[in-house]
Amino acid sequence: MTKKDLSTEQREELLEVLQSRFEKNMHRHNGLEWANVQAKLVAKPEKLWTLSEMERTDGKPDVVGYDEEKDEYIFYDCSAESPKGRRKVCYDREALESRKKHKPETSAIDMATAMGIELLTEEQYRELQKLEDFDKKTSSWVQTPDNIRKLGGALFCDRRYDTVFVYHNGAESYYGARGFRGSLRV
Repeated sequence: MTKKDLSTEQREELLEVLQSRFEKNMHRHNGLEWANVQAKLVAKPEKLWTLSEMERTDGKPDVVGYDEEKDEYIFYDCSAESPKGRRKVCYDREALESRKKHKPETSAIDMATAMGIELLTEEQYRELQKLEDFDKKTSSWVQTPDNIRKLGGALFCDRRYDTVFVYHNGAESYYGARGFRGSLRV
């Protein structure tokens, strides 16, 4: 068993958690059937490992769509607040290395890459917010356009006053209430 493999027991347990969440939140994926999602997951064990990492870091991943062209189910982190296991991180490796003092353990981009997910884009974040109200007390880094990042900035989003806001900060900043949400295609 390699590092990115799950035991049979872990796979079964994760599939039960994902199925339960799927069935309790049908408004996130109207018209989709769990049996089809599960068949895809069973056929791609590396994706199950990634979902287990999303779950382990408190992302509560769930299906939010289906791409018919690519025949892929789309998972996003659906935890009410930015995932607890992914907070207190700066934006990327360059930002992490630029800090002289009080460096966080890692960056959002490094952590997402290690987990096999991508940070949500601003557009994906806004789509997620149409399903439910997320990040009412926390905030989440989102993919930042190169022109902003080259100038030292990074973007994050949250929901306040029943509105989704996009903000900027220095990419090297990090806060206890800011993490990131990810996406995965299966």
